Amino acid sequence: MTRDGDRRRAPGRFTARTLFRFLLFLSFAAALGVSCRDSGDARRTLRFWAMGREGEVVQELMSGFEGENPGLHVEVQQIPWSAAHEKLLTAHVGRSTPDVAQIGNTWIAEFVALRALERLDERAARSAGVPEESFFPGIWDTNIIDGALYGIPWYVDTRVLFYRKDILARTGRDAVPETWEEWREAMMEIKASADPDHYAVFLPTNEPTQAVIFGLQAGSTLLAENGTRGAFSGPAFRRAFRFYIDLFRDGLAPPVSNTEVSNLYREFARGYFAMYITGPWNLGEFRNRLPEELQDEWAVAPLPGPGSADAGVSLAGGSSLVLFRESREKEDAWRLVEFLSRPENQLRFYHLTGDLPARVEAWRDSALAGDPRINAFETQLRRVVSTPKVPEWEQIATRVMMRAEEAIRGSAPPDSALAALDRDVDRILEKRRWMIERERETAASPEEGS
Repeated sequence: MTRDGDRRRAPGRFTARTLFRFLLFLSFAAALGVSCRDSGDARRTLRFWAMGREGEVVQELMSGFEGENPGLHVEVQQIPWSAAHEKLLTAHVGRSTPDVAQIGNTWIAEFVALRALERLDERAARSAGVPEESFFPGIWDTNIIDGALYGIPWYVDTRVLFYRKDILARTGRDAVPETWEEWREAMMEIKASADPDHYAVFLPTNEPTQAVIFGLQAGSTLLAENGTRGAFSGPAFRRAFRFYIDLFRDGLAPPVSNTEVSNLYREFARGYFAMYITGPWNLGEFRNRLPEELQDEWAVAPLPGPGSADAGVSLAGGSSLVLFRESREKEDAWRLVEFLSRPENQLRFYHLTGDLPARVEAWRDSALAGDPRINAFETQLRRVVSTPKVPEWEQIATRVMMRAEEAIRGSAPPDSALAALDRDVDRILEKRRWMIERERETAASPEEGS
């Protein structure tokens, strides 16, 4: 016999009603979850690849972009610089390139040749967000291949002269000379007044940069015949090469690589060398690593030139933002490029990374305009030139470094080293010549090429 008083629920057991309510709750929860996911999925995703330190911090700017574009989500992928080139190539082959990416401006020619990048001429022409006149002309030019625009400068870099003011002052000078002749004279005086194992300037032998810069300053085009042959034996580069090699032969520069200097900043501090051609990434390093007593004794100057200050050009370096042809979100990707190109966002990015802004308006901010070391970079950026815009340039630069080192170490006379360099470069560019000849034949005989 069961009495009403016995109809008590056993602890931990569901009644039919409780089970119904529980299932109803799960249904609501599931529905709510689907609804949330749908809301997230409703936003279109832009894939943005950024390299090194830039990839680590650019995410901090994305909330601003997404706030202005509530239908978009930016997925930032940070890629180490050491893996970036191969990853981009692999992605292109696998047709999995991102919508937007940061690439070094010396890579643009290669990815254009692969037909990986989207032309930006029309978008830039109708956009108020990326006016060409707001960028350093030499930097803007690095993004133009065969007359077409393929990238928008994101940040810029170039090489200038870092030097010890106190050591230069021993020569009676308070500023770096503007011409090669006067600069060399100053270096001779520095060397004469220094310890025997100290030098006037450090030009790492494992970098092609300095030889290339001197060649550009002398007016060499580095390559000839529309970028299909080496021009290193020509009179302009030969003059620059002799100036460069003589700095080692006269004992003004140590014949060592930067891997043979255990601590660059300590050696600069102890006067092992008084000058160093390097880039903006060392502004922060010098501030952080040099001892306090030297903080007022180092300065930065534009590079001297062979005949005048205007001839003291340097390299047009930096990174650009590009769109990929495979992207299905090109219009939204372009909006991201415009957003990152705004002067206020470039200035914020400078504070996050130390990268120098590509937009000249950002340089009017007191954080840059009030720093004489950064002013030297602005002066230099107004006279920068691009290296040859051919996909093979990185291979050629490596050969420049190797042949220059042979001349520095005396294993080859300078003229022989340059002749060998031209032979190397001609071999590297052999396929380019074949392709151009093939295109010429096809154009002349369209039936054959069809």
